[in-house]
Amino acid sequence: MIQLKTILNCIDNSGATLVECVANLRMKRHGRIGDRIVVVVKKSRSMGASGPGGAAAAAANKVRRGDVRHAIIVRTKKKYQRKDGMTVRFDDNACALIGKNGEPIGTRINGVVGAELRTKQQSKILSLASLHV
Repeated sequence: MIQLKTILNCIDNSGATLVECVANLRMKRHGRIGDRIVVVVKKSRSMGASGPGGAAAAAANKVRRGDVRHAIIVRTKKKYQRKDGMTVRFDDNACALIGKNGEPIGTRINGVVGAELRTKQQSKILSLASLHV
């Protein structure tokens, strides 16, 4: 159940670490796995060019603190019951940043994502993820 002011982990390599939900595009009270939301980047990975490879890491960050982006919810802490009776609950709330056209901003997704993304036509995120449950 992702609603206004919820803090989520960003699990792609776009450069954001923590994001805050500012709008739910589903027009309901809360968002579930596979829903599109609008987020503000609260914390991003370090952009310093100190050390070896620091300049390449700074160039890889596609977002910075304060950016407003669209995202897809991939994990929620609230229990979710599937049609077959299985109940799924994750350890945290997480999302993956996407562009206006629906394509993911990052090129890799770290961690597990929910299999409900398949029914929401988000197969690109499923293919980038290492595991879906």
